[in-house]
Formats: sequence, C-alpha cells, structure tokens
Amino acid sequence: MKNTTLSILLGAVILLTSCSQGTLDNNYLVISGKGIQADSAWNHIVTVLQEKHHADVLAYNESIDELLPQIQELHPRYVAIVEKPETVGRDYVMHLNRLSRTIDDDIYADFLWGIITGCNAESALRMVNNSTEPLVVKDAFSTITELHCAKWFDRYAWIDDHVQGLWGEKASPEDTVVTTQLPLKPTIVTRNRKDGILIDRANSTDVMTLFAELYKKYNPDLVVTAAHATERNLEMPFSLGNVKAKDGQLYMDIPGKPIDLYNSGKRKIYLPIGNCLIGNMNNTPTSMAAAWMNSGNAATMIGYVVTTWYGRNGWGGLKYWLTNPGRYTAAEAFYLNQQDMMCQLEQMNPKMTTLLYPYTDNEFEDAAKVIAEATGQEVNEHHLGFLHDRDVLAYYGDPMWNVRLQELPEETDFTIKSQIKGNKCLLTIQTKENFSLERMKGDHFKEEHVRNLPFSYFFPERLKNPRLARGQNWEVALDENFLLIYNTNFKPSETYKIELEIDK
Repeated sequence: MKNTTLSILLGAVILLTSCSQGTLDNNYLVISGKGIQADSAWNHIVTVLQEKHHADVLAYNESIDELLPQIQELHPRYVAIVEKPETVGRDYVMHLNRLSRTIDDDIYADFLWGIITGCNAESALRMVNNSTEPLVVKDAFSTITELHCAKWFDRYAWIDDHVQGLWGEKASPEDTVVTTQLPLKPTIVTRNRKDGILIDRANSTDVMTLFAELYKKYNPDLVVTAAHATERNLEMPFSLGNVKAKDGQLYMDIPGKPIDLYNSGKRKIYLPIGNCLIGNMNNTPTSMAAAWMNSGNAATMIGYVVTTWYGRNGWGGLKYWLTNPGRYTAAEAFYLNQQDMMCQLEQMNPKMTTLLYPYTDNEFEDAAKVIAEATGQEVNEHHLGFLHDRDVLAYYGDPMWNVRLQELPEETDFTIKSQIKGNKCLLTIQTKENFSLERMKGDHFKEEHVRNLPFSYFFPERLKNPRLARGQNWEVALDENFLLIYNTNFKPSETYKIELEIDK
C-alpha cells in the first residue's frame, strides 16, 4: 500500500492526509495488444511502461476480452494499452469505454485508460517518453472562440470559428489579447451542386498560411480545435482549407504549395473536442490521429471516433479541466466528466447506462426507437445526446501523465482536506473569501453543450467501498475513485464537512 502523509498536487491547492487503511493500491496495468509481443520494437514500449510505473503486464491474442477475469482480479486504477494502429478503430474505442465499467458491479468506470499507439513504434515510444515528466500548459493555440480571453495561458493565438476571418493573439503573460480581421471579399460559393451564391469570404490560402505561421510562432503546449474533420483532414473554420497528413506528417493543403506544420519536437496535448471523427485511428497508420501523435508530437490526444453533434463528452471534459485550472490532470478531468454523464444517464433511466446507440445512417430515428422500447419513456434530445456521446471519446497517451493547466490564484477559491481514520474518510472543504459558486458550476462555459457542473473531487488514492455516512444529505455520485456532489450551495468563507464510510 502507498502511505501518503502530505502531498501537494501540482498546480492545485489540495491538501491530503491519508494512510493505507481504507485505501486500495494506486496500481497500474499495461496491456500488450494484438501482435505486440512478437514485435520487438513494439514490445519494448511495454517494457518501458512496465519499468516506468512498476506495472503489471497482461497480453492478449485476439481480443482484450480474453483478459477480463485477470483485469478484475488485479483491479488497476490506470490501464495503458499498447496497440498497433491497425488494431485501433471506432469499435475498439467504444468497446474499451464499455469494458472499463465492467470490473465491478456499479455503473462507473473502474480505471482511467489510455491507448499507446502511433504511425509506428518509434512514434508510440516517443509518446511514452514525452509523458514521463509533468507538463504545465503555458502556450496554446486553437480554432475556437471560447478560449479567447486567454487567461489560462502565457502566450496564446487562435483563429476564430464564430466570426469569419477573425484571429487574435497574446504574445506574453503581460500582454492583452489583440484581435485582427482578415480581409473579406465577395466570393461565389457553390453549395450542394446548385448555382453559386455570392458571399463575403476570407481567402483560404491566407487562412491556411496564418494557421501555419501562428502554430510555429506560438509552438504550443496545447492545441484545441473544432469545426469539420474526418479521419483524413481537419478543416479550418468556415471550411477555408485543410490540415492533412501524409506519411505521418501534418501539412496545410494549400494548392500548389503545401506547407508542413512546424515540428520543434516540443511535446503537447491535442484536444480536437469539437471535431468529428478525427480521434478515430481508423485501423491505419495514415490517419490524422496517427500524424498528430507523430509530427504533431501529441503525447496525449483526446477526440471523437464518430461524428459529433451533442458534444457532451468532449466539451464536458474540457469544461472540467478549464474551470478547475491546475486542480486536475487532463485524464482526471475527462474521467470525471464521463462519470458525471453516467450518473445523469442513470437518472434518466437505469437502462440508459447499458443501451447501445445505433450509429446508422438514420441514427436519430433508430436511437429514439431503441430508447423508447427499452425505457417506455418519451425520448428527447438529451436522451439521444448523452447516449450518443457515452462511449465515443478516445484517449491516446499515458493516463497517468501529469499534464495540467496553470493554476489561477484568483480562481483557486477553495481547498479540500482528506483524512482517513479507521473506517471513516472525512473531507473538509474550506471556501475562501473570493469563492464563487457560479465558477464552481462551470462559469457558464459552453452551456449549449454542458450545463452546471457538480462539485467534483478525484480521490488521491482509491477508497474501499466508499458511501455516505448516516445523517449526510448530500446528493452524490460516489465511487472508489471520485466524488461528485449535485446539491451544493456553498458560500464564501465557510467550512463544509463530508463524512464517508469505507471498508478497512
């Protein structure tokens, strides 16, 4: 057992006091995927991970399901799966999401997982090595408007997806954000093979060139994108050009003069949380996902493996990370969001936690029929959206990598102490004078996709069978890894105590 008397999570103000009694081992499992053991270059990655995390190792021949009894016995908190790109596709990712919830009898994911892969073994090994040391994000680049205040970053640039041709940058921590408008010119645009219409439009070459220049100038730790995408391309906002991949190299697809995206060798985290399909490795080393892990040097990438419209899984994970700056690693933030989704699915109807969404050409009609027949309820867009999003986010990278946003002192407005005594775990929440309940609930970030967040806490070590002690009236989602509280009405400069019972 790990004994921790005092630890300070990087970038967070969370004081923890714990002992081995009442906790589970904070252990790590490496799974060697199909064909990995027989390939020395890929099997070396398994060995590196094993030594790095003092991990257990399991291997399967044809299906990861072969390992389920052993995974249940080991009961790991973190699982890294080393796979060749040819093994990883849409169905693989969805199945892995579901598998993570089958280790015990509750509805929640029992471990944080990440797929270690790439266009080749060298790329996958670099992903592992790049996630050995912690990373605090300071420089970022995006194609979404929601980060335009840039308060999380020392240096930041973006191309806007709400106003065509708008872009902005913040060149240093002391600078304010400066915005610039690219020229718009009347352009004939043909839609759906019909007669063209005249609209004001930015020049696509200008936009793609700007993307490449800003990407090089700011050399980001973090990249966040939205707009249309597939396994083969990432569109600029307003469909003004594409990033594509060839032989593991990302490039701007400028007609007649393509530009390779700059690769400084700097590791990064890539969050295409508003993009369709780009998280799908698509069982090939030539996919966009593979290229982002190669020339894009993404040590972590989190993205959709299907088309996305509701956005709860992607935008929700980003919301947990952004509105708790420094408090969670990226893996923890996205994990907490997914357990929040599972809790809300169960509240809709317990059958929603296990129903399979039909990803067909008539998905809305087919899904509505599946849900109605199983639950007997009238189906709304939230039923459809939550079920659609439940299993379709891929996490590539080491799930234990300590990659965080910078702490914002003005937003670090509460602390949490965790103390275990006997069969009790006492959490003490102390709000500061500057505490904001609105901020705790998500500060209205992306409310069209994600409503108010609950209070959230990722336990520093797993607890054995935690449950609310008698007399506690909190409305919670609670498991060995986390706590979510939905009926918070916290006020500034107050102390709140949450008492849990645990098994010894």
